[in-house]
Parts: sequence; C-alpha cells; structure tokens
Amino acid sequence: MDFCYALTALKEGQRVARKGWNGKGMFVFFNPGSEVKVTEGRPLASAFPIGTECRMLPYIMMKTADPVLTFVPWLASQTDILAEDWEIVYG
Repeated sequence: MDFCYALTALKEGQRVARKGWNGKGMFVFFNPGSEVKVTEGRPLASAFPIGTECRMLPYIMMKTADPVLTFVPWLASQTDILAEDWEIVYG
C-alpha cells in the first residue's frame, strides 16, 4: 500500500511498516498526544516548575529493531512518503 493508506491506517490505530525496512520488528504507530504534569526528576522538570501542565501534541512513534522495547519519535523521509511497500503489522 502507499503512504496515504498507511497514514489512514495509523490514524485508525493500526501499526504499519515498510517491507523494505531492514530491522526486524520495526513498525510505526500513532500517538494521539496527552496532557501531563511536570513531576520531579523527569526531563521537563529542568525547564518548567513542578506541577506545570503540558500538552503533548499527536505524533508518530517508531518501535526500533532493538530487542529491548525501544521507541523513538519518527519522521517520514521522502523515500518513505513515496514508497508503495507499506503494510499493516498484525500481532
């Protein structure tokens, strides 16, 4: 499928990946965003007072190939956007 359908699938809660990705177990998924309070010892605490309410906007996350559950924010490349080897990841 192309990226248009992959993006629609993401917004519907599906996980998607490209067949051409080399890393085993890699996929992307949609994070709808959230509201959080700054708490002591967390990264935001170095920039904002404890208790400050923050809004996290929606974004796409990637599950990396690392055997430990590791995630990173993901940004599509031009190659990813133009690719037609996207597929839904089940299981």
